[in-house]
Amino acid sequence: MRLADATWTDVRDADVDLAVVPVGSTEQHGPHAPLGTDTLNAVAVAEAAAAAYADGSSGTAGSSGTDDPSDADRGEVLVTPPVPVGVAEEHRAFEGTMWVSPDTFRAYVHEAAASLPAHGVDRVVFANGHGGNIDALAEVARRFSRDLDHDGYAVAFTWFDAVGEHTSEMGHAGPLETALLRATNPELVREDRIAAAREGAADRWGEWVAGVNLAHDSDEFTANGVVGDPAEGDAARGVELLELASDALVRLSRAVVDRNLEK
Repeated sequence: MRLADATWTDVRDADVDLAVVPVGSTEQHGPHAPLGTDTLNAVAVAEAAAAAYADGSSGTAGSSGTDDPSDADRGEVLVTPPVPVGVAEEHRAFEGTMWVSPDTFRAYVHEAAASLPAHGVDRVVFANGHGGNIDALAEVARRFSRDLDHDGYAVAFTWFDAVGEHTSEMGHAGPLETALLRATNPELVREDRIAAAREGAADRWGEWVAGVNLAHDSDEFTANGVVGDPAEGDAARGVELLELASDALVRLSRAVVDRNLEK
C-alpha cells in the first residue's frame, strides 16, 4: 500500500505488518541521470518489495514461490512517501544538489518514523538509495529501536549493498544506478549524454592513500560527477538488480516482522 495514495480509513482497515520508508537524495548524477536518481531508485525497490511481500512471493511482483508456509497469512507493507533530501554535501559543487546536515537528517527521519507506531505500525525498514545516508540511517534505526516512548523497531537497508556481485561496481551515476533507472524510469535517462558521461567519469570514488580518502567532495576526483561506466548498465541489468534488491528487502522485511520485540 502506498501511504500517500491511501485514505486514513484505508490505513485503519488494513492489516499492515510493517512500513518501508524510502530514503534518497537530490544530488547530481552526472550529465545523463536526474538529480532524483537516489530517491527514484529507493522507491522502485521499496514498491517492488511491497508487492512481492503482499503476494507471498520471493522477489519482484510476478515472481513465484514462498519461503515459508506462513507467508500466506502475512499482511501488507506500507510504503511511505520518500525522504528526498539527504546527507549529500559532498556533491555541493554541482548545480541543483540539495543537502541537510547529518543532525537535521537524523532528527527529521527519526521523528517522521516515530509517528507510525501511534497508528500501530511499529516495525520499520528504511530503504536507502544514497551512500551518504548510510551512517546516519544506521544511527536513526538504533535510536528508533531503543526509544522507550513506543514499542517500535527499525533497521536500515541500502539497495546497492544487497545485489550480490554487482555491488562492487556501484560507483556513482555509473552502471548500477543507470541500469536501475533504465529499467524503472527510462524516460529520465538522457541517452544522448551517455558517451559524455562515460568519457568524463572517474574509475573509483575518492583519492586514497594508506586507506584514507583525501577527497572530501566529489568534484575533487570527477569532473562531471560520474564514477564508473554508465554504458555498462542496460535495462536488462536493471531488471536483475531490481529483483535482487527487492528479494533481499522482502527477506529482511519478513525477519523484521517475525522478530521478538520484547523490551
